[in-house]
Amino acid sequence: MSRVAKALPRVVCVVGPTSAGKTDLGLALAKSFDGEVINADSRQIFKGFDIGTGKPSGKRGKYEGQRAFMVQEVPHYLMDFLEPEKMFTVTEWRDKAMKAIRGISKRKHIPLIVGGTGLYIKSLVDNYSFPQIPPQPALRAAYEKKPLSELVDLLLKLDSDASQAVDLKNPRRVIRALEVATFSGKPFTKQKKIGKPLVEALQVGIKRSREELYARIDKSIDNMLQEGWVEEIRKAQDKGIAESAPAMTSIGYRELLKYIKGEESFEKAVELTKRSVHRYAKRQETWFKRDKRILWFKENEEAVKAVGEWLGYYGTLCG
Repeated sequence: MSRVAKALPRVVCVVGPTSAGKTDLGLALAKSFDGEVINADSRQIFKGFDIGTGKPSGKRGKYEGQRAFMVQEVPHYLMDFLEPEKMFTVTEWRDKAMKAIRGISKRKHIPLIVGGTGLYIKSLVDNYSFPQIPPQPALRAAYEKKPLSELVDLLLKLDSDASQAVDLKNPRRVIRALEVATFSGKPFTKQKKIGKPLVEALQVGIKRSREELYARIDKSIDNMLQEGWVEEIRKAQDKGIAESAPAMTSIGYRELLKYIKGEESFEKAVELTKRSVHRYAKRQETWFKRDKRILWFKENEEAVKAVGEWLGYYGTLCG
């Protein structure tokens, strides 16, 4: 390993599709190796959107003088901090994540990046830089009048790989990708550049069969509904949070809004929710499979052991 690489902060990334068990593994690693968690889920960043985003049960507090979201006495950063109407870019996440990493490392603790937003992970591990195209209000206003299906068709014509990097169910993300492609003259996915390494990272995840993953997703959604997911959405509406707000465009919230508005039956809305999350999980799997550096394990215990070896707790990780 080079002298430069040794100087980089060491981080462990817990990745994988939704409902694979990232939260449990992250907590197990934090408790085993004195770690602190940095959230890498683009929906768990929002305040008040707890049930439908799968946010772990916890509360905001302080840890060694730092503001954090505390889960089982483990500090989580970049979680439950953003107003639902606010946009939050990948670059903003990476910059704040790096600030948190430096603080955690200074405290002699292990930074644990936990989440399934692949672009967040990539922006940190590979130091992706993104096109600095400012918002174009007139163009956005024109696009917002068009149906999402038309916008997606246009984006895929301009950028055939967009489905791998853009949530095609999220109008704001699709419009932003179109905005960048239109004003730069280049496909959105071709504009990410890899910079000098920011961290030395080990990426791990729990491997689930497709059948097991879908079963876990369905069970999770049923539990969320029992915990009051529909009421959570109604409360957001009562607070005046628009359907177009970033937090409200999350998968599941969109589908359940159709039931709340009387456009679908409850059973149909739940079916649509499960189907959408299945498709999202499949896209996540495709994204993470591309990165051959990720180590996949069947059980948490195997992953904890491998991380311990990499950190030097049990020797050297081979292979």
